[in-house]
Amino acid sequence: MKKNKKPVVLITGYLGSGKTTLLNNLLKQEKRKVALIVNDMGSINVDAEILKKNGSNVTECPMFELQNGCICCTLRDEFIQQIEKISNLDSIEVVFVEASGISDPGAVSASFLAYEEDNPNTNVYLTSIVTVVDGDRIYREFLSELKQKKEKRDSLAEKYDLSDEEISTLIVDQIEFCNFIILNKCDLLSADQLKEVESIVRDFQPRAPIIHSVNGDIDIEKIMTTKPFNYDQIDSSSAIQKATATLTQPGRKNNGCVDEYGITSFVFEARQPFNRDRFMEFVNNRYPSQLIRSKGYIWFSDASKDVQLFEQAGRNSSVMPVSYWIDALREDVKQSYLADNPEIKENWDSRFGDRENQVVFIGKGYNKDDIIVELEKCLDERAFA
Repeated sequence: MKKNKKPVVLITGYLGSGKTTLLNNLLKQEKRKVALIVNDMGSINVDAEILKKNGSNVTECPMFELQNGCICCTLRDEFIQQIEKISNLDSIEVVFVEASGISDPGAVSASFLAYEEDNPNTNVYLTSIVTVVDGDRIYREFLSELKQKKEKRDSLAEKYDLSDEEISTLIVDQIEFCNFIILNKCDLLSADQLKEVESIVRDFQPRAPIIHSVNGDIDIEKIMTTKPFNYDQIDSSSAIQKATATLTQPGRKNNGCVDEYGITSFVFEARQPFNRDRFMEFVNNRYPSQLIRSKGYIWFSDASKDVQLFEQAGRNSSVMPVSYWIDALREDVKQSYLADNPEIKENWDSRFGDRENQVVFIGKGYNKDDIIVELEKCLDERAFA
């Protein structure tokens, strides 16, 4: 019945686990016609922009961006609306969905399956839920908490409940509710450390295949040929019980992931370039520990042609050039690009063109004003001269 329908692959995982990098690699391998749904909890969708600039075939794919919320809760209706649109696109053969880092896959799949039940003639079906696990971060930040949860579950058996509002609870939900796990960033762990992380992951997810990866580099066939997602097999898990409860409680307000986990975000924007030395000193020595994830595009005064991708996840951060600013292109190329993409002119600066620092910061318990002050100190005042 499903052989002529479009398979939907849902990619989940905690903030900074490597979902976008994985999706980038999958798109480079995928030969079928793809549609993308990219969800970002920030008010700008940096993940979507990363995919657009990665050099894969994404520019040929219909991309639906859902931002400033999560498809498991506040953007649930919008997500289903986009699924319905894609269902009616005859040219599409496969759909990839990248959920936000704090999305609960149980709630997403419950919404999707409710849609399938209400629309039995739909042309899409959920075939895989892939969870990307940051092995290094699990070991450094969450291993002791996950072990405590396992011990609690083992001691309480059927009475075990994952209703407490902890980030480690979200990570457990994401591990439990999937049919394929990618244990990423394995190169940052020793063999013994990796074995310990895989053991605790397997404790929470005994069925799903676990594939080791570095930079999300895996063979797409391992995902597409794995045993299909089976809702009934996971239905007894605490994650799905929690997810279905959120859909069925009468009069329940949909307050979303921010209220549940206390994770919030804000965007820093500035036209002026950063001074490279000051910015890197801030990132390396004074970066707030309350920031869980940061990502965005920046520019340095000593490299005004280059678009720099800045990313931070836990203790790891990186800055790397990924492309050129449009304003730095040869004049005829620039004018041709602007003619083909007139929307870029709406945010064009008379002095700096399309150059802009635009970074999303995601965390819990941080002081936004203090962070903005620190970032403004990193701006290069010589750019005003």
